[in-house]
Amino acid sequence: MSTPAADGFRMPAEWSPHERTWMAWPGPNPTFDDPGDLAAARAAWASVARAVRRFEPVTVVCGPGQAADARALLGEGIDTVERDLDDAWMRDIGPTFLTDGRELAAVDWTFNGWGAQGWARWEHDAKIAAYVADLADARTYASKLVNEGGAIHVDGEGTVLLTETVQLGPERNPHWTREQVEAEIHAHLGTRKAIWLPRGLTADYPPHGFGTLGHVDIVAAFARPGVVVAHHQPDPAHPDHEVTKEVIGILRSATDARGRALEVVEVPAPTVLETDGHWADYSYINHYLCNGGVVLCAFDDPRDETAAGIFRRLFPERTVTLVDARTIFAGGGGIHCITQQQPRVPATGTVR
Repeated sequence: MSTPAADGFRMPAEWSPHERTWMAWPGPNPTFDDPGDLAAARAAWASVARAVRRFEPVTVVCGPGQAADARALLGEGIDTVERDLDDAWMRDIGPTFLTDGRELAAVDWTFNGWGAQGWARWEHDAKIAAYVADLADARTYASKLVNEGGAIHVDGEGTVLLTETVQLGPERNPHWTREQVEAEIHAHLGTRKAIWLPRGLTADYPPHGFGTLGHVDIVAAFARPGVVVAHHQPDPAHPDHEVTKEVIGILRSATDARGRALEVVEVPAPTVLETDGHWADYSYINHYLCNGGVVLCAFDDPRDETAAGIFRRLFPERTVTLVDARTIFAGGGGIHCITQQQPRVPATGTVR
């Protein structure tokens, strides 16, 4: 059976031009089981959608009968479609888009509710990647690997970041070896070098609520080939102080697919250490790059502007927009987690 890489497809870096951004609309589910929490989540998702729409088209997938109410919050110029949903994390339930420079393709990973966690529902979400890929007229490749979009980050030149507690975790792929996982990842992303991090942030694991068991996109992300932004927790009172120290050390000693030693740009965590009685995992790494813009998590924290300054220096040609992400983090993710880019391909440009 053919694979994307064998057919000439690869996942472009996030800073490559986009055709549009895909999102999913929060609906009643265990993540937002209180009407007040659901209303706050919808307002937060809408804020992100509007911020992204300044730079590129946005399509929001809504549950049946929810599109009209969604449009009232989203405002003008944002497209909506309706489809059965369980949750609202498009990065993870949506397709991973690919291109060969002429045609659009997509990976439909196997989705099992972030490791079949007790609070998760995924009967409908497991079908969203194929649905979105079809709307985008993308050639779709199904993978048997249990994986999510927030669990990978690529540089567009052959390198991918992964975490051992996700792709190698018993909750997702108990019978896969590291070599098998790498082979499947490379075959579907067009990469050839994997850099493995041992784990994610502390609050991403039980008993801290709605976690992913270690997604990489809250810990580290490529800013350009050879350059990685990494979460740094400077306060030794927080367990992520040691976690991020280890992660940064691994990244500094790593080389990418082209043999370059990585330059690591440390981004300090917000000053908040706890939320709702748990360790906070507030992170500026969970940002989203769109055409001409950086949509950056904000936390009403003194370090918001510090982080914004770092990203302005990294992306001087882009406009940095801060959006309050505390409500999104309360649900288990951030701005990157609720967005999914569709790369621009000359042969495409319409959504059915």
